[in-house]
Amino acid sequence: MNAHQQPTGSAYFIAPETAKAESHTLSILVNNEPGVLARVIGLFSGRGYNIESLTVSETEHEAHLSRITIVTRGTPTVLEQIKAQLERIVPVHRVVDLTVRARDLGQERPIEREVALVKVVGQGERRAETLRLADAFHAKVVDATVEHFIFEITGKSSKIDQFVAIMKPLGLIEVCRTGIAAMNRGPQGM
Repeated sequence: MNAHQQPTGSAYFIAPETAKAESHTLSILVNNEPGVLARVIGLFSGRGYNIESLTVSETEHEAHLSRITIVTRGTPTVLEQIKAQLERIVPVHRVVDLTVRARDLGQERPIEREVALVKVVGQGERRAETLRLADAFHAKVVDATVEHFIFEITGKSSKIDQFVAIMKPLGLIEVCRTGIAAMNRGPQGM
């Protein structure tokens, strides 16, 4: 293959070579019914797109609608293609690229938050240092014994990453994260 030919069969080669991959947060409103999540995930895996974060929950109980929030990475062209393909799945009502919408509104990013449970074991001075640092991060103790703490921490993913890194040398043994929940600022809905 010479330098002017591009491989076929992959959406990654449609975008200009100068386009950089970036992380975007997509919000997808779907029917809350069996198989919908599998179809959405199948679209990503079937085309080789990676999902960095995934959250889903029923948000409109009476209408039986769920909101799926996906953080994925790609060039602007690939992200538009993902959005268009998602919109073609029958039980999908709406797909919004919250990252693009935030920029259209003059904002850097949508509001993004994540919750994590972090278990740390330790005694003596390490235990006191663990509590001091947890307080600095506004992490809440949700379970404790003389041997361990379980903290709940909410915030941007970068804050949780920092907290986990600081807790590692103090006896971190387990982390459970929810994935990102996101919403745009302003009075308009999705």
